[in-house]
Amino acid sequence: MFPTLRPTVRLLLLCAATTGGATLVGCGGLGDGGQQPGARIDGRVTRVIDGDTAVIATPGHGAQRVRFIGIDTPESVKPNTPVQCYAEIASHETKRLLTGQQVTLQLDRDVYDRYGRLLAYVYRRSDGLLVNRLLVADGYARPLVFPPNTAHRAEFARLATAARARGLGLWGACGSS
Repeated sequence: MFPTLRPTVRLLLLCAATTGGATLVGCGGLGDGGQQPGARIDGRVTRVIDGDTAVIATPGHGAQRVRFIGIDTPESVKPNTPVQCYAEIASHETKRLLTGQQVTLQLDRDVYDRYGRLLAYVYRRSDGLLVNRLLVADGYARPLVFPPNTAHRAEFARLATAARARGLGLWGACGSS
């Protein structure tokens, strides 16, 4: 439809073209007051895609792909990319932590990434666990910062340094990663 535009611009134009009150998957919150920077949104995890991405159903917005802010796990499902060291273990851990769970998504300043995924810190509602934090602390993920989403930047860096020093997770299994 708009082949020469960046993915985020195409998404915004496609969402803006939606009429009749319908919401396209990935368009939720654009201008409707629901998914604004800093918002907290309750939802339920319907599927874990890999270690740092899940599908989460939220009221009024349906199922959305959610990319966990501030972290990066090894790739296990990225097209044209071989499965990376520790990817399957990291993905399994995220599935263990989140499959079927009620969660609260905490948005930061940028709400969507260039692929149209909602960006969030993911808190498990049963116990308040910040899943992004645990994945870094236990060596399943590395910190990955995309400003302006930097709310936990220093904390995640400290946790990764400690995990690496102890040889936890990918730090012990994958060499210097």
